[in-house]
Amino acid sequence: VLKLFKVLHRTRQEVFKNDTKALEAARQKINEEFRNNRDETSEEKINELLKIASDVEVILRTSVIQAVHTDSDKI
Repeated sequence: VLKLFKVLHRTRQEVFKNDTKALEAARQKINEEFRNNRDETSEEKINELLKIASDVEVILRTSVIQAVHTDSDKI
């Protein structure tokens, strides 16, 4: 669980590099989700939550695009 928590935070740092608002929002959401489920004892539910977290990490890496303005009319 801790390994996946760290992987999500590393992914967040890479995907939202130089975007302080997105970095902070993602940090808060990751921490909130793990905090909300920290007392879970059902192995089945824990495995389901871990699968969801892994899927989120893959989606962040493969689907999120950060654009940067290079000129007044170019991104």
